[in-house]
Amino acid sequence: MLDSTLMGWNVAVGPKLTTETDAVLVQRARDGEYAAFEALFERHRTLVYRFAYQMTGKRDDAEDMVQEAFVRAYQHLARYRDEAKFTTWLLRIVTNLCTDQARMSNRRNALEQQEAAGALDWMTLGSHDDPVENLEGDRRKLALRKALAALPLHHRTMIVLRDLEEREYPDIAAIVGCTVGGAKLRVLRARRALRDRIAPLLEEVSI
Repeated sequence: MLDSTLMGWNVAVGPKLTTETDAVLVQRARDGEYAAFEALFERHRTLVYRFAYQMTGKRDDAEDMVQEAFVRAYQHLARYRDEAKFTTWLLRIVTNLCTDQARMSNRRNALEQQEAAGALDWMTLGSHDDPVENLEGDRRKLALRKALAALPLHHRTMIVLRDLEEREYPDIAAIVGCTVGGAKLRVLRARRALRDRIAPLLEEVSI
């Protein structure tokens, strides 16, 4: 279990460790150097929080997932396969946490729709082919946020990974556990689903 200092995000990492690569830090952490894992936490906690926030739409849930994700990573560091990026492995842990959370509460989607309104203010939507570029106007952004929050978890995951986090398809495939071709197909389906959700909301906006 991570100590209270790390869990509270109050980590002081020496300058030497901050210059090491993830691979080096992982190996040092495996060898029992706890400060090396603290350096990994300090380096990647914002990435994990942002991803969890985009998935859940709630700050408290995102903060809980950050802590739980790093606890799980620390506990299962020996299982980490070096051929994958450490960040890819971390986001896969968060994805699994989101899936577990969704399975535990059938009412979650309704709550997310209500509270996600302030979660993605910077999101935009644009061309017909890419549903998350260049949308203008606060009301249209709100329609997009509502549509994203209303998507099934598997579609929302793909939109967040590809269009918000701008992850490459090999990374997405590793995170969700599919082939690269499968990842591309899932993103395509998710974008279509998002467009279908957005269309009636945009009609409401234009009235």
